[in-house]
Amino acid sequence: QVQLVESGGGLVQAGGSLRLSCAASGRTFSSVLMGWFRQAPGKEREFVAAISRSGDSTYYADSVKGRFTISRDNAKNTVYLQMNSLKPEDTAVYYCAAGAEEPVGLYDYWGQGTQVTVSS
Repeated sequence: QVQLVESGGGLVQAGGSLRLSCAASGRTFSSVLMGWFRQAPGKEREFVAAISRSGDSTYYADSVKGRFTISRDNAKNTVYLQMNSLKPEDTAVYYCAAGAEEPVGLYDYWGQGTQVTVSS
C-alpha cells in the first residue's frame, strides 16, 4: 500500500509558477514509479509527467514539455512538479499517482488531488 498526499496547489496568474508536492508513505517509495496527472472540468484525466524509480528518467506530455519539471527526493519520500509559465489551460485538479510499470501505464495508487487555477 502507498498513501499519497498532494499539496501546493492554488491560484496564480498566467505566466506564474507553482510547485506541487506529493508526500508518500507506506511501501518503499524508491521502489515505485511516480506520476502526475490532471483533470480539467468536463475533460478526462490526462497524463502530465512521470519519473523513474531512481529519478534518472523523466517523461512529459507534449503540452507541458519545457514548462514543467518532475523530480523526486527518495530520502524524503516526496515527488515534486515544478510548473512554470503557467497558462489558463493548465487549470485542473492535479493528482499524484504511484505504482505503474510504465510512465503512462496503469497506476495503483492515487492521491486526493490539489486544485490549480491559472487566471488570464
